[in-house]
Amino acid sequence: MAIRCYNQAIVCDPQFVEAYNNMANALKDAGRVEEASINCYRLCLVCCKQTTRRHLQTIGNIYMEWNLISTAASFYKAAISVTSGLSSPLNNLAVIYKQQGNYADAITCYTEVLRIDPTAADALVNRGNTFKEIGRVNEAIQDYVQAANIRPNMAEAHANLASAYKDSGHVETAIVSYKQALRLRPDFPEATCNLLHTLQCVCDWENRDAMFRDVEEIIKRQIKMSVLPSVQPFHAIAYPIDPMLALEISRKYAAHCSLIASRFGLAPFVHPPPVPVKAEGKHCRLRVGYVSSDFGNHPLSHLMGSVFGMHDRDNIEVFCYALSQNDGTEWRQRIQSEAEHFVDVSAMTSDMIARLINQDKIQILINLNGYTKGARNEIFALQPAPIQVSYMGFPGTTGAAYIDYLVTDEFVSPSCYAHIYSEKLVHLPHCYFVNDYKQKNQDCLTPVCPHKRSDYGLPEDKFIFACFNQLYKMDPEIFDTWCKILKRVPNSALWLLRFPAAGETRVRAHAAARGVRPDQIIFTDVAMKNEHIRRSQLADLFLDTPLCNAHTTGTDILWAGLPMITLPLEKMATRVAGSLCVATGLGVEMIVSSMKEYEDRAVELALNPAKLQALTDKLKEVRMTCPLFDTARWVRNLERAYYKMWNLYCSNRHPEPFKVEEDDCEFPFDR
Repeated sequence: MAIRCYNQAIVCDPQFVEAYNNMANALKDAGRVEEASINCYRLCLVCCKQTTRRHLQTIGNIYMEWNLISTAASFYKAAISVTSGLSSPLNNLAVIYKQQGNYADAITCYTEVLRIDPTAADALVNRGNTFKEIGRVNEAIQDYVQAANIRPNMAEAHANLASAYKDSGHVETAIVSYKQALRLRPDFPEATCNLLHTLQCVCDWENRDAMFRDVEEIIKRQIKMSVLPSVQPFHAIAYPIDPMLALEISRKYAAHCSLIASRFGLAPFVHPPPVPVKAEGKHCRLRVGYVSSDFGNHPLSHLMGSVFGMHDRDNIEVFCYALSQNDGTEWRQRIQSEAEHFVDVSAMTSDMIARLINQDKIQILINLNGYTKGARNEIFALQPAPIQVSYMGFPGTTGAAYIDYLVTDEFVSPSCYAHIYSEKLVHLPHCYFVNDYKQKNQDCLTPVCPHKRSDYGLPEDKFIFACFNQLYKMDPEIFDTWCKILKRVPNSALWLLRFPAAGETRVRAHAAARGVRPDQIIFTDVAMKNEHIRRSQLADLFLDTPLCNAHTTGTDILWAGLPMITLPLEKMATRVAGSLCVATGLGVEMIVSSMKEYEDRAVELALNPAKLQALTDKLKEVRMTCPLFDTARWVRNLERAYYKMWNLYCSNRHPEPFKVEEDDCEFPFDR
């Protein structure tokens, strides 16, 4: 009826701009966005000789809703140029800049909004979110605190403050802030889910089962409503939730990345032609791009440092695209010097990075982040390369239609579980998890000054069980099992890391409640990589966490010659440690199939020193020869996988699952 009335008003006065404006709003509210945008507002611009700021802003809002972000931005800029001192178009422009990865300009816009109105709590929270996203956590905390002071009942300010506190290591303070947010707004899915994860990090298991049930219901409801789930994919991999639900979470996040990508308004990229790299006497190299925010002092670089330089330059041309700034560490410098092409794209927007990748004619593009901190998955959603692959950074499915393959292995991702992955599974021989230890950590095997148990407060006369995983990977079931093991082996202790330190008190309380003596739980601070590997040799047996395994840590302790016990489940993150064990050739002795077998195997090895010593000796003996630590062999197999992917593409075949064989039927010649 409103639209009919506005139409009648326009018939009476074809120059009645206000009627056009109001009718467009009504059309927008009725869901007729295209009519609102194209007809009414274009007429508004034609009819109005001097367009007002409000019209320009409303047009921008329409284009924003219609997902024409660049056009919306131009109208917001026009509104700002027409009249100074306006916060609304600045806020909207900041949202666009942030979506596009242009964080500096987003912060500038929010700062200008706050100059106009220092009490704008929403702008403080939004600027804080932008600061947090680029790692400026202290500045984010200042903004959230100020917003909460201005509007004490603003639940978002308290929830975002909690998240920033958690990122900066103030876990207990984060828990208080999350609970305050939920007191202000009991129905606050993000705060509920993030509180659960924070409690997991410090082993606060009170009401754990009930909270997980609530969170699972939240996820299911959000997925049904096509809302982005409040549980992030990276958290979901360590939760006791159904693998198909974890897949749906990833799918929603992948769809969100596609939405962000669509806002750049780019035409589809033209990809390199599907021409075999060796055909008709011609020899071209396969162009492979690696995208990561973790080229620096990060576990990914600790593990993959030598890979980028080990590729066969006769057949592979490597490009590394760094999403993070140079941290000045040896890890960054090494990759930068050894990779054939290393490009720091940290200051570029995601669409610019995608254009560069496409201009570099990358044929296979590798996502080393997945859903981890610093990722920019919208780059992959823009599909700048014809073949796109997920590897290493995220031990789970991306749920993304724009990611063709997941590089894994038969143990970690058996074909019988293919339905819980959106990607086609590429099975490398042995273990998919690469490491650089033979190149970088040989000195750990024969240290000049070996560590002593007394250096870490460890008793000389006790059997030392160890788990160096982050505390969030623990759950009541595995901790119950550990306590049973400690009671069955009275002269033993469990060595854990303060990872984080805030969890120590709760873990000790859990142990005491289960009848474990205080001297049987020993905590040590987190150490640098080299020291961490060396001191691992002081333990007798590593106890893995089934819900989310030791990944990098598993490689650390096996290189140190410390045997482990691991129980694989279904999801990828629960099977990595088992794959590591298989690749040493000693998997049968370290992998169990039930929690009861886990307990019995640990007790058996602890009470049978000769059997444990034989396993330890075998593990130390195979370190220099087994596939797990043979990086050069692993790189050759990865290259075989790349050639198979490209050969399928050249044969006009869709991506399909395959197993890499250690022969050259695909490499380097095309079939």
